[in-house]
Amino acid sequence: MDTSSLIDTRAGVRSGKPCFVGTRITVYDVLEYLASGMSSEEIVDDFPELTEQHIRAALAFAAIRERRLVAPA
Repeated sequence: MDTSSLIDTRAGVRSGKPCFVGTRITVYDVLEYLASGMSSEEIVDDFPELTEQHIRAALAFAAIRERRLVAPA
């Protein structure tokens, strides 16, 4: 999944953390909500500017970042 159309990093917005385009909601916020037990539907209900596609993009973003961390140099 190409996350670049849904996630970007902007200096001065949420300390440069990756956010969903057009929002101040960070990828990490969504990942923490999921980890705490919230469902995708609950997150989308609480943040109507997000869609199920945003939730999937957050998971893909985390998976890509994890692969980079464990990849041999």
